[in-house]
Amino acid sequence: MANTAHVHAADAVGETRRDFLQYTTIAMAGVGGVMMVWPLINSLNPAADTLALSTTDVNISGIGEGQRITVVWRGKPVFIAHRTAAEIDAANKVNVSELRDPQPDSARVKKGKEAFLIVEGSCTHFGCIPQGMKTTEPRGEFGGWFCPCHGSVYDTSGRIRKGPAPENLHIPPYAFTSDTTVRIG
Repeated sequence: MANTAHVHAADAVGETRRDFLQYTTIAMAGVGGVMMVWPLINSLNPAADTLALSTTDVNISGIGEGQRITVVWRGKPVFIAHRTAAEIDAANKVNVSELRDPQPDSARVKKGKEAFLIVEGSCTHFGCIPQGMKTTEPRGEFGGWFCPCHGSVYDTSGRIRKGPAPENLHIPPYAFTSDTTVRIG
């Protein structure tokens, strides 16, 4: 009698039980690898408390003309000034070509809301907080802000006019979400 081997249907198409086990093991290893890496990738996302600090909504309806307030955004002071017509005129009359960091006033405010100037309240020299938010504090000869640490003087548009500061006060990202609310960040 001839030696006849028992032939399975899987053997006929070239697949074996070993191939099935190999594919299953590779698939499970892939799933396991993703499950191990996912917490690492997820940990790189910002925390909920950080996301909460990323924007600040401010009601500006209570800021009278000529008043200034300080709010905190990302742990830094932000100055919001409701400028008078005289302050806006003074800012627009400056010869921009004579400035160390030349920027027209129109580039530092939102169109239609020119009365509100919003700047980060950190001197661009060493990060000190300039004075001039209260009417009793010195504002320098240009009516803006004065940094007593090294004598930097900013105008009513937050532009550097005198002193060692290399740049104007920085403008944070902001948008008016309504006529009475501004979102910083």
